[in-house]
Amino acid sequence: MQDVVDPFAEFLVTLQALWANAVGFAAGVAEPGWRQNQVFIILAVALVSWGLHRKSGDILHERVRAREGWQKWQLRAIVQIKRRLGLMWFCLIIGIVFLLMQNLTWPSRSYLIGLAGKLGFVWLCIAFAARLVRNRPIRRIVTWSLWVYATLYMLNLSDQVAAFLDGVAIELGDFRLSILTLITAVVVIGLLITLARITSTATASTIRRNEDISPSMQVLAVKGVQLAAYGIAFYMGVKAVGIDLTGLAVLSGAIGVGLGFGLQKVVSNLVSGVIILLDKSIKPGDVISLGETFGWIQTLGARYASVVTRDGKEYLIPNEDLITGQVVNWSHSNDFVRLDIHFGTAYGDDPHEVRRLAIAAAASVERVLNHKAPVCHIVGFGDSSVDYILRFWIRDPTGGLTNIRGNVFLALWDTFKENGISIPFPQREVRMLDEE
Repeated sequence: MQDVVDPFAEFLVTLQALWANAVGFAAGVAEPGWRQNQVFIILAVALVSWGLHRKSGDILHERVRAREGWQKWQLRAIVQIKRRLGLMWFCLIIGIVFLLMQNLTWPSRSYLIGLAGKLGFVWLCIAFAARLVRNRPIRRIVTWSLWVYATLYMLNLSDQVAAFLDGVAIELGDFRLSILTLITAVVVIGLLITLARITSTATASTIRRNEDISPSMQVLAVKGVQLAAYGIAFYMGVKAVGIDLTGLAVLSGAIGVGLGFGLQKVVSNLVSGVIILLDKSIKPGDVISLGETFGWIQTLGARYASVVTRDGKEYLIPNEDLITGQVVNWSHSNDFVRLDIHFGTAYGDDPHEVRRLAIAAAASVERVLNHKAPVCHIVGFGDSSVDYILRFWIRDPTGGLTNIRGNVFLALWDTFKENGISIPFPQREVRMLDEE
């Protein structure tokens, strides 16, 4: 029973101490004197800063709109500065007031003003530094946690509040989780993940600039660096706050078995993605067709591949489908693609002349390769036409296949029309019999 009562009693003592400090400060401010005057000065500076924030924000907005050619990072920096103009004005004005009062009166009569200035400056630095955390919920948690900690530290209340938060805890045997541990874990892990993101981004940029590494290996290396960096950051964050992971080994094993059955497809896609990157069968920039989908690989993710078609649609194809399905990679070993066009001419036209004109018409199209010359062959004698196949090569399938076929058909039409080659079409003759 003693082990249960002591933490609760310590919790009450800490709470009473915090309340006594708050009441004492409020009583001191309520009495006329320099402490009250300093509070009024701080409130007046805050009011002036708020007015300057609105005025200067409008001026900054108009000047930014009047100029063109801003880059994204510049616009984002301007937005962040505009949001915090009030705090910047407060730090500047309160700093000037503090220096004046330090020289004109006793230093003790400007203690609260100096404290407010230091606290405002620390808040401003935290607000800008927290922008390094991209995840918005984590960024807010980190920002508010650091603001609260800085405030308590400036007021010499950090130890008492830490004891208060540490007293609110859940205990299961040897496992103990308090609010203080949880908040510390979120802040530390958030900062470490931010550091890991910056490191992985810099490493990824270096890897992508290395032309000696193939695109697929670049993707694999970047994913490996990101996984290692984030994994190390999470592990170090958990260990830094003193959470023992050995006690969770059995529980995590049981959870892993359950997740293994529920996430079979996810794991399959992850493994398939690693296989694709290792065997280099598909890489960013390749032109593929899978079923009715035809486009080029934009990115290879851990779970899916992004395929962009000519009409601007982006298909997210699971990696497992790229492994198990029949994929046509138009640019696996080289960029050359051969296209076939079928057409027919009348029996009265010279087939030798038709072949020559068809080859010349295909060669006149811009994207058709000349060093791999087009060829034309007779493939059969139809009911009303001599059937031909025209074959030609291109090396830019990302430019589209339908449009190049259409251009070749137009070239055939113009050439045949100029040289009197007719393209037959089915005709029917209807005879009306007189009724008897």
